[in-house]
Amino acid sequence: MIDDSVPRKSFLPIVRELVRCYQAFESRSAQHIRIMGLTPAQFDIVATLGNTEGMSFKELGDKTLITKGTLTGVVDRLEAKHLVSRIACPTDGRSQIVRLTAKGEDSFKEVFPAHLSHLSRVFTDYSAADLRQAESTLRRLRDALEGTEKST
Repeated sequence: MIDDSVPRKSFLPIVRELVRCYQAFESRSAQHIRIMGLTPAQFDIVATLGNTEGMSFKELGDKTLITKGTLTGVVDRLEAKHLVSRIACPTDGRSQIVRLTAKGEDSFKEVFPAHLSHLSRVFTDYSAADLRQAESTLRRLRDALEGTEKST
């Protein structure tokens, strides 16, 4: 049932802009990542593993939001590129730790700052106050979306 107390059209432009903004960000980001020889999912894993001793598949899945089935394939392809390796977990023989190889560390040190620089160009016209306000607003919206839906 639709709640008539909230005008339906009042938030639809915001939702539309949020989706368009996300799509534009993904497009701009993915294009640059592909130029550097990685897919967005591969970049996500390399960036997440950078400056760490490695992570279990569960930790990687939690931090990257890549589903378990997809994660295995992405790690397989990164392993084929010699960017990651798998080692047995010292505390759980059933688990594996994924970590960057020396080549993977070199890749991280190259692609991560380059990508941050690429993305930072979008934000040059925003003041520090603008950025803090945007972050705060987006965090509030995320918190509301992740919250428990109130029953009607």
